[in-house]
Amino acid sequence: MIKSYNVSIVAGLLALAALGCQASPQSGVPTMNHKLVVNGNDHSVPVYSDEQNYINTSHMKQQGGIEGAVGDVKQGLTAKQLDDQTSVEIVSSDDNGSVITVTDGPMKGLTGFVAKQNVD
Repeated sequence: MIKSYNVSIVAGLLALAALGCQASPQSGVPTMNHKLVVNGNDHSVPVYSDEQNYINTSHMKQQGGIEGAVGDVKQGLTAKQLDDQTSVEIVSSDDNGSVITVTDGPMKGLTGFVAKQNVD
């Protein structure tokens, strides 16, 4: 009796998860479609090669002064800038942000790391 109750719960949770997902054409695995969003006065979203690059650059920018200016330059050189509302698929996420893959547009297929405030 307890086993059938647990199976019902798991089946229900999987059904709810499937409502918000659609299958990726390449893999057939359910994925959620998301969009990149700009914040404040920004006109594009920086996409870093990896999370460590994002962390290092953002720490430099927060220092202010010369180190902050170097962080701004480093972001411009190391991060690709993508347009607001670019369609992406989230590969993985943590407290800092998400590894994404661009699913549409001229940068389709690009994979990188985006700060969590830039993904909707």
